[in-house]
Amino acid sequence: MTQVQADPRTAAHLRPAFHVRPPRGYLNDPNGPIEVDDDVHLYFQSRPTLDMHVPVEWGHATSTDYVRWTLHRPAMAPLPGGPDTDGCWSGNTVLDGGRIRAYYSGRIDESPYQSVLTAVSDDGGRSFGPARQVVPDPADDAIMFRDPFVWQENGSWWLAVGAGYADRGASITLYRSSDLRDWTYVGPLAELPRGVAGGEDTGAAWECPQLLTIDNRRIAVVASWSPESGPAEVLSFDVDVPVTPQRVDHGTNFYAASAMRDSRFGPLLFGWLTEGRDRDGWDDWAGVISLPRVVWLGADSSLRSAPVPTVDTLRTGPGVPADGCTTGPQCEIAVPEGSGQVIIRFSDHERVVIELDADTLTIDRTEASLSPYAHRDRMQVSDAFDPGSGRPAARIFLDGSVLEVFTSAGRVLSTRVYPTTPPIWRVEAPHNAHFWTLDR
Repeated sequence: MTQVQADPRTAAHLRPAFHVRPPRGYLNDPNGPIEVDDDVHLYFQSRPTLDMHVPVEWGHATSTDYVRWTLHRPAMAPLPGGPDTDGCWSGNTVLDGGRIRAYYSGRIDESPYQSVLTAVSDDGGRSFGPARQVVPDPADDAIMFRDPFVWQENGSWWLAVGAGYADRGASITLYRSSDLRDWTYVGPLAELPRGVAGGEDTGAAWECPQLLTIDNRRIAVVASWSPESGPAEVLSFDVDVPVTPQRVDHGTNFYAASAMRDSRFGPLLFGWLTEGRDRDGWDDWAGVISLPRVVWLGADSSLRSAPVPTVDTLRTGPGVPADGCTTGPQCEIAVPEGSGQVIIRFSDHERVVIELDADTLTIDRTEASLSPYAHRDRMQVSDAFDPGSGRPAARIFLDGSVLEVFTSAGRVLSTRVYPTTPPIWRVEAPHNAHFWTLDR
């Protein structure tokens, strides 16, 4: 029997179910995840339509377990004639006397820079009041200045801003405060002239700087950016030693990471999963937030990741042998150890292949879609496996068009796949692999 091929722009099977996404419109950077009592608040840049001329708002979702999210009305919207009249862009949140205080970038189209603003929520994070500027705009040699990140350390509040300077390269600019209101310039927390590190463009500027403390080390997470090519990759490095950036996610579609310094699971990272398909292939929505990731440092000081433990509660029953299973758009496949291939076969002509070989994991999506809009390539990471970790060699999460693969050594690869053939799909896997259907 011939399966019907769905229009890849409207296919329901491509819509993620347990990743945060808008029912319609555009989503990009996650912002300001924060725990308040039993609730987790996550904000994100969003537009109610796919029209990129519409100013960015702060969308809002809450959860009690980090995997089942409830969407709410936008918590912040641009004020016509105000300091964010053309968009409420990226930033983070902190608790200020029991209230949630946001720091973010206010966009005004005719200004070359986004001003650093603050606003307070008096209703438990559902909405924020009027904004005011707290940091002066930069000097003329800045090519970019945006995306504040605020945290408390050693009795002081610190504010980092992503920046780039014509004569100094990418930079994290640092300010200090005792009361979250008045800020004093400290200087650059870290800087790096543009170059290549580990095969990655280190960027002319750094967007979305995030600061984590792991093993008593201050670890920065930045998004490398350049004026001619825009976003590149998310990188991490220790700010207290010579800057040596390393890639955070080894897939094709992870950008603009947002950190929680403290959570019930320890330090966490969220990211924006970009579309992985041409603009003409979009329907009425675009953009997804990654699974929240517990993070730690590897022996090489790179940032390693695993999904939050509560993702296990999405499983609908006990694991079964994966080889030969049929699946819908939401599933998990785990390979405990060893080598081999996991193939999710969407049809006779569409498949995605995850290969474990020696110390390397590869995702091949060159045949994942017949859609003319879908991107097709291979991605690979070495030093992928740690048999002594107690984690599966590979955990594969499929959620509609989202594919996230975590390895036992803490490597992660995030990408997007767009099969035109609707389920039922078939899994081919090593004999020891396990399979679960997932349902939120």
